[in-house]
Parts: sequence; C-alpha cells; structure tokens
Amino acid sequence: QVQLVESGGGLVQAGGSLRLSCAASGRTFSSYAMGWFRQAPGKEREFVAAISWSGNRAYYADSVKGRFTISRDNAKNTVYLQMNSLKPEDTAVYYCAGRIEGVVTTTRWDYWGQGTQVTVSS
Repeated sequence: QVQLVESGGGLVQAGGSLRLSCAASGRTFSSYAMGWFRQAPGKEREFVAAISWSGNRAYYADSVKGRFTISRDNAKNTVYLQMNSLKPEDTAVYYCAGRIEGVVTTTRWDYWGQGTQVTVSS
C-alpha cells in the first residue's frame, strides 16, 4: 500500500510560479510511475504530467508543456511539479497519483493523494 500526501499549493498571481510536492510512504516508491492530475470545479479530472519509475521519461499535457516540469527523488520518496508562467486556467485541485504498471494519461491509476488547491489570480 502506498500513501501519497501533496503540499505546496496556494494562491499566486498570473505569471507566477509554484512547486508542488508529493511525499509517498512505502519502500516501493521507486517501482511506481508517478503522475499529477488536476480537477477544476465542474470539470473532469485531467492528466497534467507523469514520470517513469526511473525518472528518465516525462510526459506532459499539451496545455502545460514548456511551463511545468515533473521530477522525482527516489531517495526521498518524493515527486515534484514545478509550475511556471501560471495562468488563471491552471486553477484547480492538483492530485498526485501512483501507478504500478507505468504511465497512462487516463485516470486509471492505483493510488491517489488527497489533493492540494492551486489558485491563479488574473
């Protein structure tokens, strides 16, 4: 079993930056692909970014490509999402997720965190 806890959300002005962190429990963190999803009010949860278990492959939604960077530190059981040039449309609850069998861009992931709110003001 893996437990995921996100942190780092908050309120930021458009054009600003935030870094989200997701701390994972369990000794098998390095075996999981890790991802970030987000859900805005009234919308479905959507894929944002993901990273392979080794960290050598990263995947991004077109809407965040070039602005967001996902990374992981397996020694610290932590995955990060660096978000730059934030836009009001990035406002959402951001969720960390873990998956045993590699990256998919659907929501069919094995483990989820509780979410952290990101609000971008115009």
